[in-house]
Amino acid sequence: MKTFSDVIVAGGGPCGSFTALNLAKYGVDVTLFEEHGEIGVPPHCAGHLNIKNLKRLGLYPLPTKIVENTFFGATFHSPNGKEFSVRFSSPLTCVVNRTLFDKYVAEMAEDAGVHYCLNSRVESVIIEKGLVKGVAVKQHEKAGKKFLAKIVVDAEGISSRILRQTGLPTLNRHMLVNAVQAEVENVKDAKQNMVEVFLGKDYAPGFYAWLIPTLDGKANVGLAAKTGNPKELLQKLMLKHPVASKKLRAAKILQISFHPITLGGSIPKTYLNGFLAVGDAASQVKPTTGGGIIFGMTCAKVAAEVAYEALRKNDFSQEFLSVYQKRCEEIWGFDVNVMLKTRKMLDAMPDDKIDDAINFCAKFGLDKVFQNIEDIDFQGRSLLRILWNPRVPTALLYFLLLYLL
Repeated sequence: MKTFSDVIVAGGGPCGSFTALNLAKYGVDVTLFEEHGEIGVPPHCAGHLNIKNLKRLGLYPLPTKIVENTFFGATFHSPNGKEFSVRFSSPLTCVVNRTLFDKYVAEMAEDAGVHYCLNSRVESVIIEKGLVKGVAVKQHEKAGKKFLAKIVVDAEGISSRILRQTGLPTLNRHMLVNAVQAEVENVKDAKQNMVEVFLGKDYAPGFYAWLIPTLDGKANVGLAAKTGNPKELLQKLMLKHPVASKKLRAAKILQISFHPITLGGSIPKTYLNGFLAVGDAASQVKPTTGGGIIFGMTCAKVAAEVAYEALRKNDFSQEFLSVYQKRCEEIWGFDVNVMLKTRKMLDAMPDDKIDDAINFCAKFGLDKVFQNIEDIDFQGRSLLRILWNPRVPTALLYFLLLYLL
């Protein structure tokens, strides 16, 4: 096996594979190391994605087998059972089978020329005179084999193990929530083309719970929480929540997975000499919902552009590679700041005020206002688009008072 590539990517999730795919389209020689023996296994996150932004990334329509359902909107349930729904005239989001989705992106990358190495765990980065020169990899129980490259891209995920070795800032551990998701069957009266969101500190302190039906009669049920045992909280949701329990009390769990989610916004520096970080490793995740696929893949595309420019100019200095972070912040910096403030407000509101907020949204007719939002990923600019509506200033004032009083 060759030991030198133009670019090495550590991690075969969607962000790593998408970085590699875009680099290969430029004709760059890329090697990707993935620690597991199969792409997409074990699966992570709910796979609930915005169709508009999948199209923008060139990934939609997806093969039929990957899409498990499409949704026209969402229903939000307050802690005491109040309800607020927003429904669109056409599908806004879809849920994908994460294993098949990850494989699909990886297969495109491999077809474009990316060399995949499975069962290959990047143990450490090789740094010489302040420049990242490659990685040391453990393959098939043999550790320490060195692979060199002009640029290393860290897409290993939320563990931040590689990132810590570089000395770069890592994730804000105070902004992590622990998530659990289960595939279930025997769900009763699920709204087949609507996602359902359950709010309340008794069931998902510091975040929320979700029910995402699939077309095969099953559903993905999950939650994330800052405190408490996620598995116990999920059982409590399924058995005791005033709305969720009616749908899930008789449900059978087929498989279950656990993973942390970062809500702190991007780390303050995502580049070094010869090194870039993308995806969860760089905390490129929405602080409101914890969704990281669209944000991460958007940044992965930028990382590929900048890495290609660096290769053309033979300049791998952090001064040159810093343009990666600048471009990413130009794309979503405003939106992340808005979402961070929204997350802070939501975390501070007790359950009775969340009840009031949901009740207000339903009675004040905010569903008609939110129907003008098509982009659930870039939420700051989506808010700007609806500010012209006369109901919005009143609603914002109401929410601010709820937060302050």
